[in-house]
Amino acid sequence: MFRALRNGWRLLRMAVSFARHDALFPLETLGIAPALIAWARLFAPRGDTRRPGERLAAALQDMGPSFIKLGQALSTRADLLSEEVAADLARLQDHIPAFPGAEARRIIESELGQPLAAVFSSFDDVPVAAASIAQVHFAVTTDGRDVAVKVLRPGIEKAFEQDLDLFYWVAELVERTQPRFRRLKPVESVRAFADVVRVEMDLRMEAAAAEELGDNFADDPNYRAPKIDWDRTAERVMTQERVDGIPIGDREAIIAAGHDPHEIMRKAAEAFFYQVFRDGFFHADMHGGNAFVDRQGTIVPVDFGIMGRVDQDTRGYLAELLVAFLRRDYHAVAEVQFRAGYVPPDQSLEIFAQACRSIGEPIFGKPSHQISIARLLAQMLRVTEQFQMAAQPQLLLLQKTMLMAEGMGTKLNPNVNIWELARPLIEDWMVTHFGPRATVGRAAEDLAKGLRRLPRLIDSLHLVAEHERRKAERDVELPPPSSRFRPRFAELVAVLALVAAIAAWWR
Repeated sequence: MFRALRNGWRLLRMAVSFARHDALFPLETLGIAPALIAWARLFAPRGDTRRPGERLAAALQDMGPSFIKLGQALSTRADLLSEEVAADLARLQDHIPAFPGAEARRIIESELGQPLAAVFSSFDDVPVAAASIAQVHFAVTTDGRDVAVKVLRPGIEKAFEQDLDLFYWVAELVERTQPRFRRLKPVESVRAFADVVRVEMDLRMEAAAAEELGDNFADDPNYRAPKIDWDRTAERVMTQERVDGIPIGDREAIIAAGHDPHEIMRKAAEAFFYQVFRDGFFHADMHGGNAFVDRQGTIVPVDFGIMGRVDQDTRGYLAELLVAFLRRDYHAVAEVQFRAGYVPPDQSLEIFAQACRSIGEPIFGKPSHQISIARLLAQMLRVTEQFQMAAQPQLLLLQKTMLMAEGMGTKLNPNVNIWELARPLIEDWMVTHFGPRATVGRAAEDLAKGLRRLPRLIDSLHLVAEHERRKAERDVELPPPSSRFRPRFAELVAVLALVAAIAAWWR
């Protein structure tokens, strides 16, 4: 009861804030607390000429860090909002006023357990960047290295927990009162959002992510991660190598430095492919200010608070889907969705393929450099209700990243499609991982794993059989043991071992 009262009051305040920007339409669409929404509309201004998405972005910006993050997450949900609103939310800036440098010094000393002068010979009190969760200061270590020090905002953890509780409460309310939205999995979507935010608020996790990404590209001259200073890193402080380079979104500066923007774009496309399809671990906040081009032309990402993971099956689904769309093979697009289980089997594959064509043709009918895969995915989400498709929260982060990669590619070279640059890599990866030889290999591996588990299975079957035998003896008189049937497990094991040997030889 107390939770309902607390969150009901906060929902009212949120509705009033939305009303002041004439941005109540998301709450109206969800259909929760209609009387409250109608009352909040009394605070709406008249004659606001901004687009709905711009008004919603401004309202979220005013409401603080968690709502800014929520808006950025919603930028991938064209199934909840219109495509235009989602595009406006994608431009929502994660910038809020900085907290004092003296407070940053206090947090660093508390986290590292020693005076700031013992770890840094100089420390800039004015941050170079201030976002919703943390801000970054330049410093020089006592051994003379230039570094960037990221410091978590004071009290940010408690503020996020309160807001997350509100988001969960609203999601639960929507699932309970609005059956038509259950397929969108609002509670699961909030949980995925919460997991991302909680990881982002432990800077040790961010440091570990940076190091893992760096290890994945250790032998790649085109892409690297900055080095982490673990001696100066803790839960609320992270110290890394200071990156000397040009923001990847600044095309003119890249050209002035003697780099070819098309070549930089090719490197970015390859790096995106390797992260998603080779490693299944990708930087999920890759806007133009979160990566730099150093003097050698190497791309150096920063800000590893939001990272994503993709399992092997999902990688296969994404590769097939992307290649099928690029080939404009809409029957194959539909088959991929059905095989993945994203479309219920009782739906018509032919009609779904027709829907995919209606989405793809207006996009692929344009010149190649104007083709937007991000827009295509957004359009596909719009048909989910018609075909009773369940939302896939685990893909939202990747969709957002693809949107950012597209925007970054457009800035570097507006006449080239970033996905066409990545297409040969994706097709080669498909052959390697999903061709006939790879399929047989995986089948043999699965069989070998099954055989390794077989002894435990046999033991379990023996136990079950013995339990049933004793139970039966208690109920009825059984014939002498010598005349009962005994399963011939030895023969079974021999046959399966033979099958495994043949599969291993074939592999």
